[in-house]
Amino acid sequence: MTPTPNPSASFTDRAVGAILGSAAGDALGAPYEFKPSLPDDVPVRFTAGGPWNLGEWTDDTSMAVPILQAVARGEALTDAATRGRIVAEWQGWAVDAKDVGIQTRQVLALLSDSVSEHAARAAALAVHERTGRSAGNGSLMRTGPVALAFLADGQELALADTARRISELTHHEVDAGDGCVIWSLAIRHAIRTGELDLRAPIGALPAERRDRWHAFVDVAERTAPRDIPGSNGWVVAALQAAWSAIHHARLAGEGLQLTLERAVRCGNDTDTVAAIAGSLAGAAHGASAVPAPWRRELHGWPGLRADDLEQLALLAVRRGSPDQQR
Repeated sequence: MTPTPNPSASFTDRAVGAILGSAAGDALGAPYEFKPSLPDDVPVRFTAGGPWNLGEWTDDTSMAVPILQAVARGEALTDAATRGRIVAEWQGWAVDAKDVGIQTRQVLALLSDSVSEHAARAAALAVHERTGRSAGNGSLMRTGPVALAFLADGQELALADTARRISELTHHEVDAGDGCVIWSLAIRHAIRTGELDLRAPIGALPAERRDRWHAFVDVAERTAPRDIPGSNGWVVAALQAAWSAIHHARLAGEGLQLTLERAVRCGNDTDTVAAIAGSLAGAAHGASAVPAPWRRELHGWPGLRADDLEQLALLAVRRGSPDQQR
């Protein structure tokens, strides 16, 4: 493994922000899920709603937790055995989870008690072949902790490959993998530099698919999140809605909270879009930008709260070491 050398306070704040920002967006958007989009003059409240208590995150954050825990233990996400253990954690969690994405539940239901990366990929392919599609947004929502494993110099290609492999554990279709590659690299860049850039990561895709993704970003940058064409349950539309919120908030000089509120205004899959936006916006603004009242309430499976996520993120940055230096 390649440790991140001597991370600065701002670097660490941004790394933790990729995790807490996503959880905050998730909890903010949960009460608005599957509801119509909101106009700008209707406030977005951090509140309870539906099956979700105040500050409770959904499957978006819960599915990221086993990835984060693996990195915090110093395990290599490049290792197939590590990825298999993550799938086993998902399988156990899904038994009594409040909410599991339709596509993810179908994949997990095909697995036996003997879980491996190979079995998960085969199940994901079987679901794709049966339904004819598998480019839901369920793998894009869990990219934050993947990026934390590859923050050291020269880790871009390894991150791109691993982000795609972890996506393919549940989502076979290429669009899902492409979205995860782009978003993971953008999170990595934001943590390392504090800058937001969605164009350069597109260069990690095969050349024949780059123009298509640049066109998707063009649409996002000229369109409000609620006006993105297509269902934001589709990975491309979810990525576009999340980037639209980030891009327009940046143009308006707005911080993390207003960015997440913009994301929630998209309607429909609000928690997932806001969780996706929160991972990247949090990586740019830092954990310190998460409103303190929100942070005090954040909680969810498996009995974790914001402080627990922070500690796991700090360990992930240090690749499992409790000390600042390796």
